[in-house]
Amino acid sequence: MFEIIRILKKINRDIFGPLLEQYPSLVKKEVIGSCQTLLDLGCGTKSPAEKFSDKLHYSVGIDIFEPSLLKNNKLKIYTEYRKMDVLEIGNVYKENSFDCVLASELIEHLAKDDGLMLITMMEKIAKKKVIIFTPNGYLPQDKYDGNEFQIHRSGWYPSEMEDMGYRVIGIRGLKLLRGKYGMIRWTPREFWRRISLLTQPVTEKFSKIAFQILCVKDITEAEG
Repeated sequence: MFEIIRILKKINRDIFGPLLEQYPSLVKKEVIGSCQTLLDLGCGTKSPAEKFSDKLHYSVGIDIFEPSLLKNNKLKIYTEYRKMDVLEIGNVYKENSFDCVLASELIEHLAKDDGLMLITMMEKIAKKKVIIFTPNGYLPQDKYDGNEFQIHRSGWYPSEMEDMGYRVIGIRGLKLLRGKYGMIRWTPREFWRRISLLTQPVTEKFSKIAFQILCVKDITEAEG
């Protein structure tokens, strides 16, 4: 019996382990090899940069909510931490001052006009690459953990990101499997969560049906 359980756990780990790491693995693939410096906006309590920041020469994590910044700081992910409003980065950082600028689960917390303004600033500050991770479309969310900045104020779609010159990759499986707050829609949730994971190879290529989207823009010399 114990041997059967061990084998089942190994199968579960071998099949679903890599799928659980889809998002941070893709971000790491985009950054490492081409970028040596990183500005992570709205870094929160943790970030995909945790998987690769030790391979960078210099990195900065920014967040406006101090409790989240302090939790992140304990993980020692970045070279430097700064508490500030992300909409002020244009006043603090010069053009082309970081190889990569990352906004992971951030722009949906901003009003649409502010989000577009932030993207413009990110593209100026980035020398090589801008990476944005956000839900596919508007996903309602209220504040939690005493953090009013967690409220969702806008939705972003693959087509509009592509129109702005971004490559868009579908993340975390089929959108139709998710309900309120992005929770798995049906029970037993562990079963349907695994079904969601198994759909990731499809949604990577067909971002319009994915739950979340990873948007990457390669900055050319002309743009920089």
